[in-house]
Amino acid sequence: MKAILLAAGLALVLCFVGTQIAIKVLAKHGFGQLIREDGPTSHQTKHGTPTMGGLVIVLSSVIAYFVAKAFSGQSPSASVLLLIFLYVGLGTVGFLDDFIKIYKQRNLGLRSKAKFIGQTIIAVSFAALAVWPGLADERGMTPASTAVSFLRDISWLALPAAGAAVVIVLLIAGASNAVNLTDGLDGLATGACMAAFGSYTLVNIWQNNQSCVRSPGSACYEVRDPLDLAIMAAAITGACFGFLWWNASPAQIFMGDTGSLALGGALAGFAVLTRTEVLLAVIGGLFVIQTLSVILQVGWFKLSGGKRLFRMAPLHHHFELLGWDEITVVIRFWIIAGLFVAAGLGIFYAEWVAGA
Repeated sequence: MKAILLAAGLALVLCFVGTQIAIKVLAKHGFGQLIREDGPTSHQTKHGTPTMGGLVIVLSSVIAYFVAKAFSGQSPSASVLLLIFLYVGLGTVGFLDDFIKIYKQRNLGLRSKAKFIGQTIIAVSFAALAVWPGLADERGMTPASTAVSFLRDISWLALPAAGAAVVIVLLIAGASNAVNLTDGLDGLATGACMAAFGSYTLVNIWQNNQSCVRSPGSACYEVRDPLDLAIMAAAITGACFGFLWWNASPAQIFMGDTGSLALGGALAGFAVLTRTEVLLAVIGGLFVIQTLSVILQVGWFKLSGGKRLFRMAPLHHHFELLGWDEITVVIRFWIIAGLFVAAGLGIFYAEWVAGA
């Protein structure tokens, strides 16, 4: 428990201080955000705001995790090393995208094909290693299961390793792009991610306390390295908390694709490693709604011959164009995100109570 608190607190402080330094450095070099001309006109005032702040979130949380592990005298687990690979890997893809946008002064960073290839390589590598028998522990457990899971593995949805890897890759792609779509208003994605990662901290702590190693029984959890995953989840939660101070309206820095792709990928990674893939759709319900709004907008536009279902997608822009203040949209969307997280944790706990 001490390692969890240390990781969260240290990540918060590192990100709070590091983001303040990043704002000055990025502003000095002109690394500012480019704003879409077809977006809400109120966003044009944000042109030039420093971006790529996600780099501070990633570095702060990773450093805090390793410091906490050093103080605990334990080695990092295979599960968290895989998660860090996914987290940093997707963050790197996002960083390249952000850097090219700034360097070439255009809204388009990496070409869609190059971005897709980069995300796919990272996701496929993570998926293959997560189910690779070579990373099994002394109990024969690999970091991820080959069965699709809701709150636990669903036995009748057990897949061959290749099939499980495909599901994992799709989940990573969906989650990383969902957070990316949500990152359109000051503090919106940061606050929603903070709540989601906070919930995974609690889930991992509970899975550790009720693991089949510590508390054998009908309701125990067959999850690899839950306590170590809790430390990493706490570190990311703390980093998001520290970043939000500077990212809240009016934002002095944006996380950019560097942060949104990394955080979305990490959410998917936690879902895979905790055997809660389907539960992620509840915990990350806000991200699901945002993604569905884009899918519905595009689909309706094509089917109706050019008509729009929403004034603009993702959904947060629709409410802006209806006349809501940006801060109103953000706070109400945070409330929605919190309700989804509460629902997810409630379902998780209720299943354990029923099983116990």
